[in-house]
Amino acid sequence: MPTRRSVLVAFSALALGGCSAPAPSGSASPVAASAAPVADDAAADTAVDVVTTPPTVPAHASPTPPRPTLEQVQARFGGRAPKTWGLDVPGVATRSGAGTVALTFDACGGTGGNGVDGWLISALRKNKVPATLFLNARWIAANPGTSAELAADPLFELADHGTAHRPLSVNGRSAYGIAGTASLAAVYEELVSNRAHLEALVPKPGRWYRPGTAYYDEVSAEVTRAVGLVPVNFSVNGDGGATFSASQVVTAVGAVGPGDIVISHMNRPGSGTAPGYEAVLPRLLDRGVTFATLSKAGLALA
Repeated sequence: MPTRRSVLVAFSALALGGCSAPAPSGSASPVAASAAPVADDAAADTAVDVVTTPPTVPAHASPTPPRPTLEQVQARFGGRAPKTWGLDVPGVATRSGAGTVALTFDACGGTGGNGVDGWLISALRKNKVPATLFLNARWIAANPGTSAELAADPLFELADHGTAHRPLSVNGRSAYGIAGTASLAAVYEELVSNRAHLEALVPKPGRWYRPGTAYYDEVSAEVTRAVGLVPVNFSVNGDGGATFSASQVVTAVGAVGPGDIVISHMNRPGSGTAPGYEAVLPRLLDRGVTFATLSKAGLALA
């Protein structure tokens, strides 16, 4: 079984594949997607094609738990110089510590990232395997019908993948050529601005958060917790940013064990992700592996 360090290193070389490259043509999606994508700029995933007007939260939605104001965050964290930067920094959860496996899938949105891998969703449903879906605001805007359908399915839990799909940095660090948030104010905006979109879909979306590219510094990870969210990454790289072949997905995901959090992508139809999962899920179930969403996998909120 590969170590967490080995899969993190592998992800470092491949992470952008799931979110910025043009989606390859592939099999038809059984999950309907919106025909009105968000407008994209020419530079892949470097443009901030952000949904600026949040939807109205329906009356049935529970209010977002009280969070500190930007001024309070600046007073608490201003002047802090981060010492770490990457995928595995202090304060970021990478394992659940439970006997289950948590599958997580990112939907990144933006240039080349608005696709819907209906084959993958069908494979999860056919095998009755739960998953946590990290949705970006741009992806939600491009796929409102699919977003609502997934939100209504008890097999899935919705979580937060930010708004502008930026690496989470207090001083503008970049990852894979994508500029990170440049200040505490930008970190705060990226953390809180997608909540209304998620709360319009489901009364209580998961408090789990993963930034664009999955990169943090430890100060931004602390800010994530301060605003009531939990920074999450992974212990197993399931699809190399949707660049793995089906056989590579089978090998990577087939090596999971208790407590693993797996990252893959649900926005790249035609990649090896769906056929890989379709092949490996029955094998894992036959092996006795049990799956759970992050909320049911014992991952601590504090």
